[in-house]
Amino acid sequence: MGSLYGAVSSLSDPTAALADPIQPPDLSKCHTATVTKDTTVACCPPLVRIIDFKFPSPREPMRTRRAAHLVDEDYIKKYEKAISLMKALPDDDPRSFKNQANVHCAYCNGAYDQVGITPTLDLQIHFSWLFFPFHRYYLYFHERILGSLIDDPTFALPFWNWDSPDGMQIPPIFANTDSELFVALRNQKHIPGGAYPLLNMHWSDPIDDKALAPEDQWDINRRVMHTQMVSGAKKRTLFFGMPLKAGETPLKAGDAAANTGQGSIERSPHMNIHIWTGDPKQAHTEDMGNFYSAGRDPIFYCHHANVDRMWDLWKTLGPRRTDFTDPDWLEAAFVFYDEDKNLVRCKVKDCLDSRKLNYDYQKVPLPWLDTKRTPKAKKEKFANAAPPKKRELTPLSAFPLVLNKAISVVVPRGKRSRTVVEKEEEEEILVVEGIEFDRGNVVKFDVALNDEDDTGVPAGPQDTEFAGTFVNVPHREKQGAPSFKAVLRLGITDLLEDLGADDDDTVVVTLVPKVGEVKIGGLKIDYITD
Repeated sequence: MGSLYGAVSSLSDPTAALADPIQPPDLSKCHTATVTKDTTVACCPPLVRIIDFKFPSPREPMRTRRAAHLVDEDYIKKYEKAISLMKALPDDDPRSFKNQANVHCAYCNGAYDQVGITPTLDLQIHFSWLFFPFHRYYLYFHERILGSLIDDPTFALPFWNWDSPDGMQIPPIFANTDSELFVALRNQKHIPGGAYPLLNMHWSDPIDDKALAPEDQWDINRRVMHTQMVSGAKKRTLFFGMPLKAGETPLKAGDAAANTGQGSIERSPHMNIHIWTGDPKQAHTEDMGNFYSAGRDPIFYCHHANVDRMWDLWKTLGPRRTDFTDPDWLEAAFVFYDEDKNLVRCKVKDCLDSRKLNYDYQKVPLPWLDTKRTPKAKKEKFANAAPPKKRELTPLSAFPLVLNKAISVVVPRGKRSRTVVEKEEEEEILVVEGIEFDRGNVVKFDVALNDEDDTGVPAGPQDTEFAGTFVNVPHREKQGAPSFKAVLRLGITDLLEDLGADDDDTVVVTLVPKVGEVKIGGLKIDYITD
């Protein structure tokens, strides 16, 4: 069986030899996943026969994923039955609920090494362009297994419609304590009937729990969505995340691992919702609040169905919003279990069109599509006639530094007064480099531009000055892995235009720590075409 797994990489398309795509892991070499510095967990899935992915038959019915808050009683009974049957499967069955959860654990907490790389390098499907395709396949097979268990080829997962006011709470189908869809390990303040049940897409820890009026909370969420899907996601690398290719290793032994970067939706609201949902009273914020345990909560798959829906929606928002054509992305591959207990090798290039996978999404309104934020500076000008106190400035030469307080830095721009055509061709981005942190902890910091007033609350998602946020859901790679550095890239072309700062030679960047300790390597302005 071990030799069977060792041959996984040989299943590659010959054209892949021209590139360096990430290959599926060798499951025979799977090791324990890491939860903390001192704690590991066994989540290696069982070894079974490997086959290549084939598209579903066009004769199969189309599966329609519906908004979770709009499903009817018949559907709920069907879904509960399917989950019940999946949970009843024995532990050695790869379709069991336990093993389905272990798939995510193994890929996300260091149980796999990249194939053929010496010295070993972890395989991680977050913080890069692997995020969307991995989770699309993961849900695709999970959904098909559930449908086969209840003998219903039309069965589809629901999606948590958190981008709409009506879906801005944990869906009721997951709140029934008598249901197979219920788990206790959720933040009790955020469940329906809890103290703060309205979803806060900008949430980081209990200090952000506020009894906001529903319309005010939705306004914040709407503006988060617009930034992450529209104004701040004009280029592919901003939306999907940074490229990750096989064998990307430290420059020399002992150096930090290569910079990797999340895409806009992966960073927020995806990460925030994981943390908002997980139980903070548990040592590791289980279930949703930690990657190793997230798949143990049925709501995980509902949450990620909406994340997957964002991929489809993003490609409808403009002619330049298309999938990558880089063979290192298209030929990257993963393995998942199908409804017949096979291990299926899947390439990114085969999952680009969800309809070819025989599923689609219910059409619901997109209230976040057209929205504008108000500059904080204008609001405060009218609220207080006295001149605002300016923030103390930290020099760029002070980096690298530990972000233990809010700091503001003047950062030079390379180009100004650009034409409309130039802005369409090149997106101006703010790059926060060399972000170092403990991956086992919740980490969050916010970023604002030209928020120079030091007398009030720092700019938030409702303010034009707010550029974005960095968020980490707790996870770890294997013991002894090289230290990790991430990069945060924020699209700021529209933001600068809205602030009337197009002609400025510099911008003032404010970094505000929210949760966890983080070290920042540096700041710069750059321009990207892809």
